[in-house]
Amino acid sequence: MADPLQHPGPHEFATDDAGAQRDVTQQAASESAPPEWWRTAVIYQVYPRSFADASGDGIGDLPGITSRLDALVELGVDAVWLSPFYRSPQRDAGYDVSDYCDVDPLFGTLASFDRMLEAAHQRGLRVIIDLVPNHSSSEHPWFQAALEAGPGSPERARYLFRDGKGEHGELPPNNWESVFGGPAWTRVIEADGEPGQWYLHLFDTSQPDFDWSNPAVRELFRGVLRFWLDRGVDGFRVDVAHGLVKAEGLPDLELPEAGGSLGGSREARIVPYWAQEGVHEVYRDWRRLLEEYEGDRVLVAEAWVDPLEMVASWVRPDEMHQAFNFSYLMSPWRADALREVIDDSLAAFGGVGAPSTWVLSNHDVIRHATRLALGEDHLQGHGIGPKTQGLPDRMPALRRARAATGLMLALPGSAYVYQGEELGLPEVTDLPDHARQDPTWFRTKGERYGRDGCRVPIPWEADAPAYGFSESSSSWLPQPSEWRELARDRQLGDPSSTLEFYRAALRLRSEFALGAGELEWLSELEGERMPEGVLAFRNNSLIVVANVGADEARVPEGTLLLASGEVPDGILPADTTVWVLPAR
Repeated sequence: MADPLQHPGPHEFATDDAGAQRDVTQQAASESAPPEWWRTAVIYQVYPRSFADASGDGIGDLPGITSRLDALVELGVDAVWLSPFYRSPQRDAGYDVSDYCDVDPLFGTLASFDRMLEAAHQRGLRVIIDLVPNHSSSEHPWFQAALEAGPGSPERARYLFRDGKGEHGELPPNNWESVFGGPAWTRVIEADGEPGQWYLHLFDTSQPDFDWSNPAVRELFRGVLRFWLDRGVDGFRVDVAHGLVKAEGLPDLELPEAGGSLGGSREARIVPYWAQEGVHEVYRDWRRLLEEYEGDRVLVAEAWVDPLEMVASWVRPDEMHQAFNFSYLMSPWRADALREVIDDSLAAFGGVGAPSTWVLSNHDVIRHATRLALGEDHLQGHGIGPKTQGLPDRMPALRRARAATGLMLALPGSAYVYQGEELGLPEVTDLPDHARQDPTWFRTKGERYGRDGCRVPIPWEADAPAYGFSESSSSWLPQPSEWRELARDRQLGDPSSTLEFYRAALRLRSEFALGAGELEWLSELEGERMPEGVLAFRNNSLIVVANVGADEARVPEGTLLLASGEVPDGILPADTTVWVLPAR
């Protein structure tokens, strides 16, 4: 039988009888095949510039990723998702793309990408890559051509250029705000040296938005998809998947205060640049394209919309395969809130035949080893700023984070792990101002730290330069000295470490097929009702109990397979989760 990770390329659909018979045979095989890998996968997010540096320049790269793949196999994940590594001026850490079909020299070459992909596939790891279709870099050849061509040109029609308001066009076309702070419009200087049209950028000024009503834009990205699929990638995580299409006429925001976020509020329905109906036809087209290829290639939506029933519209059977569950990520650490979002997630995604996904950290949010102990004012990427009060102590915060991970990895569906969370890394809150690089820091004039704190390069070896991140002592963001004790080599083999907790959880999750299981809530165990603040459920043959807020609870009878923290004398303290195989 062929290796499912070896992708031969697009199907050739014959029209003769033999071809028709082959299609019938393929259909019969697919009906008896096991569920698609992505329905239950644990997917590990690699932020390339902060994962491993093989060149010694202090910035992570593709050869560095290749050199550390064995560690991911040992961790027990199924797939790797790479944040952008394309050619880019790096004004937003690679989310400003100047060439979608090449590798930025910072990270290597196309050949080093191919070697990394082959090495991952040889180890049984799938590879998903980021795609950034809402906007390009201002240095993309198309945008440079648009600036040169002038108003009314086909080149400008690929982006959202508009005349300004006011007597001389001196006012922006509308009142939209950038996610990074400040206005979402920038005025250009025309060839005659005079101020001219404005262009839309929902993010940084260096990230002009494409006009997705233009067929040329759609054809560009079809070509990008084929380029990487032909190289063998297993899928795409689609950045700002709820963006792309803007409301006709680009109307003003009715509630301007709702427009500065990435869209993760119930106000998303009335924001004219989030969650417009036209985005769905884009993804239906992409789904048809992916289905020309063998090997269960996938589309994953970053769609910051609410409620969950709305998110589920991205993963209907003819659209994308998964969508990030930001409602779960943003849920406060309260039993009632967690149970509600778990129920809503399973119902919403299950209602369209898609798996629910679960995620606690990524490259855009405060690491959950800090965030969950901050309170509800810091749920998502506004970050921590100079005026933040009451930063949590690391160890109590880590205890809660491990309990949250124990709960998440026991849920049916697919789970995402962000690099370094398996080491218990906290948010770095004390970076020096001169080291900060996130556009949010600059566009808010230092009011918000932005995302640098979750992007600090991770520690591998305690006594190596840059803690093993780089053979030199270089690191594009400074690493805290306390990370020496959190290095992977210090944790490996230590049964009390966060790394070994993750490894055990991922092994048991696979062994007991929790990703493919069904959740059954338990209101009582062994004749006793669950205390308020405790969540208990059965998934396949395991019982999972998470003490989210009670003073204490009791560990059920049976074999204790996993505990996020100490459980003295069968007592389950607050901020602790256990997995138990009940006695028969």
